[in-house]
Amino acid sequence: MVKRILVIDDDEAIRKVMLLALESTPYQVDTVGSGAEAVDLARSESYDLVYLDLKMPDLNGIESLRALRRVAPDVRVYFMTAYYGDYLDELRALRTEGEHFELIKKPLNMRQIVDYTRAIIDGGGLIGAAKASPDDTPPLLGPA
Repeated sequence: MVKRILVIDDDEAIRKVMLLALESTPYQVDTVGSGAEAVDLARSESYDLVYLDLKMPDLNGIESLRALRRVAPDVRVYFMTAYYGDYLDELRALRTEGEHFELIKKPLNMRQIVDYTRAIIDGGGLIGAAKASPDDTPPLLGPA
């Protein structure tokens, strides 16, 4: 069965890079520009992995995650962000609520996108990724 990935990012260039990076993989990739579009799509499609931008207009990533969970409660979600610090309190609150997600720091190069995706889908998660307890700062994965 083909593994499916949903990329949610308001930046069209990011969506195109994700598609380009993953075109040589066996995964099917869908992209949308907003959380609302993602929720609509997730009502009719199921995904193995969601890459979700944190800073977006209208519904930000946190609001999008909450809405997405109502239609896809078990999907793996990895926030991709360059604005981690701006959302730290909200991310901690999500952890306290028992929400499961990981963080990946933007920018990512194409090799990282492929490697991370394979590790998540085929290996169960990013190798060496520490899990944060609800009171901890969520770990930020990706380039230094």
